[in-house]
Order: sequence, then structure tokens, then C-alpha cells
Amino acid sequence: MFSIVSRVAISLALLALLIRWLPSFDADELWPDFNSATPFWLIGALVLTVLGNMAATARWHEVASALGLRVKFRRMFSHYMAGMFVSNFVPTTVGGDVLRMSRLSNDTGDGPHSFASVLLERLSGWIVLPVFTLLGLALDEELRGLGAPTRVAASTAGLTLLALGLILLLVGNQRFGRVVSRRNGWVRFVNGLHTGIEELRAKPGGAGRVLLTAFAYQAVMLAAAGCAAKVVGIDGLGPAELMAFIPAVLTIQVLPIALGGLGLREGALVLFLHDLGVIEERAIAMGLLLYFLTVAGSLMGLPALVFGGRYWQRASRSRHAR
Repeated sequence: MFSIVSRVAISLALLALLIRWLPSFDADELWPDFNSATPFWLIGALVLTVLGNMAATARWHEVASALGLRVKFRRMFSHYMAGMFVSNFVPTTVGGDVLRMSRLSNDTGDGPHSFASVLLERLSGWIVLPVFTLLGLALDEELRGLGAPTRVAASTAGLTLLALGLILLLVGNQRFGRVVSRRNGWVRFVNGLHTGIEELRAKPGGAGRVLLTAFAYQAVMLAAAGCAAKVVGIDGLGPAELMAFIPAVLTIQVLPIALGGLGLREGALVLFLHDLGVIEERAIAMGLLLYFLTVAGSLMGLPALVFGGRYWQRASRSRHAR
């Protein structure tokens, strides 16, 4: 796994290569002419980003509920935001998901299912993102004929669904479940994931609610991206364009080689938006703004990181004492 220094260096190198690759780069184009509507678009993008964090927590809450974990939404929101802050600000390779697993496990006393809830919450997104991409391409014939942008977006969606299907087939396999169920140590957490998949299969209503909240979360993030496009002076990105290409950008940016997707996200936006008439500098500016929105939104997690764990641990000890 890359260290934080290596990932920063790779991000800067990717951005430098992207700028060098462009036929001509005008730094002035990164900063559009602001107008009276710009602050409202920026506020809207930030508000939607925060709402997206709440929707992501709702998705996690639905997964946890389907697995039999009874935890209040506000508690899970505290854990989610603390994890967001760790992922964006703390120089560690552990990441915020491990923090979420740990704190939820402290709350519930069920480590394997807490582990499974975080992974299944993540996996639900990998179902929704490619579906949005394929739906956006299906709705607009022009988008299906853009050449490289269309092929990359469709391939990203297809490979994501393929990888997800292979994971679910492997972990959900009964023979696999019998093997890991007989093991101790860290393997019991893998067994928790297997059991979680089995429980979701047995509860179609719960699985349906998970997918519903997953679609709601991604819809909010697409709306935030639309507002961000307006802030940097990009017009003409309608629902079909956002659905077709933004999920592919979100998929590409999670490749674990750059810090927060810097460089990967901007390069993907240049690729996808160029044939839609968006100048490269504005596409880069949109990517940087999306990163800023993510980082700004995760600042809410600082109090949860500092105080949340101790508060919930005291509450848990108090419940057990009773």
C-alpha cells in the first residue's frame, strides 16, 4: 500500500502530466468570471455534499439494520463523519473505514457484522454507480456516439459490475462459507461478510431499502456535481450527461494510487467532457472543486473523531453496567 508521501507525489505528478499533455494550458481559464449566481451554486454544492454524507450514513444504517445491528442513526452519522475526516486529513494508510468498523463494533459488540456492514455499504455503491452510467448512456443517443469517452465510461461500468459479481459469487458461495466458518482470528470477519450477504439474500425488503438509499445517495452526489459545474462556468451538463460520466469519474478516482483521487479525477473529467464542448481548464477546475467540497464536508467529522469515540464508549459501558 502506498504511503501518504508517495500518494501526494503521484497526485502532483498526474496533475503535472495532465497539464503538460494539454495542447495549450491557460491558468486564467481555471478561474471563471463569477456572477451573482455563483455563490448560490457553490452553497448548493456544499449543502448537497453534506446531505450526501447523511444519505451515505442512511445507506450504512440500512445495511446494519438488515444485519441485525441496532444502532441509532445519529450515532452512525458521528462514526461516518469521523471516518470521513480520517480519510481526508489524517496521514495514515488505515483509513476511515477501519475507524467506522472499530467504533460500530464497540457499540454493538459484534465485530464480524460491523465489519460486514461497512464493506456491504461500500459494495452497494458499486452496484449503483455503473447502473447510473449505463442509464445515462441509454437515455441519450448522442452520448453513445462520443467515441473514447463512451467506450471508457461503458467499460468502467462493465468491469465494475463484473468485479462486483465475482466478489459476491466468491464470498456468497456456500462452500466458501463453510471453510471460513471453521476458522478463528481475522478469518471470522470474512465469515461475517459471507453471513451478511446470506442475510441480505434472505431479507429482500432490507436489501431493497439498502439499494434505495444507495440510489438516493448517488443522485444527491450527481446534483452536487451539477452545481459544481455551474460554479466553474460549465453549462450544458444535463441529467443524462451527469449520469453517464460522473459515476465513471467517481469509480476511477478511488483507485488507490493518488491522494483523494487528485489527478485521476481531473484527467477523467477532461476525457469525458472535452467532446461535450467543455474546455480542459474548466474540467480540471471542476475536479479540484469536487475535491474541495469533499474535504470541506468532512470537516464536520473533526468533533466526532475527537469526542465521538469516548462519548459512545462511555454510553456503551453505562448500558452494560445496567
